[in-house]
Amino acid sequence: MAKAEGGKEPVNEQAVANMYAAMRSELNQIYSKITELEMEVSEHTLVTNAIQPLDQSRRCYRMIGGVLVERTIKEVLPAVQRNKEGLEEVVARLNEALEKKKKEISEFEAKYKIRIRKADAEAKDESGRKEGSAQGVLVGPAGGSE
Repeated sequence: MAKAEGGKEPVNEQAVANMYAAMRSELNQIYSKITELEMEVSEHTLVTNAIQPLDQSRRCYRMIGGVLVERTIKEVLPAVQRNKEGLEEVVARLNEALEKKKKEISEFEAKYKIRIRKADAEAKDESGRKEGSAQGVLVGPAGGSE
């Protein structure tokens, strides 16, 4: 009977590991989406800062769905600002989802007593990094002040 129980246990461990990997994958996807949208927000900010001081009747071009459209700054600036605000709202919602997912993962880790082995490997790597961190330091000769 002990062998039968032992046979079922790895299947459960594998299922738990698969669920955990899927949760970590979702977390990474959320991180990458947040990063992507934050880059979009910064691009919108750059555009806004660049065209705001210019004459409102001046022509400018805007890419809409892969098509370059000629408009005036007066027409484009509010649209760019609205898009930026919308992106910021999406980033805020994704940050909330990220926090929920982190909490869910930590509860899952606590429930199934999951520990990540990378922590031991990182501790070993840190000693190597300390030695390597001095590689960029140049020291002149002792009589270099002449």
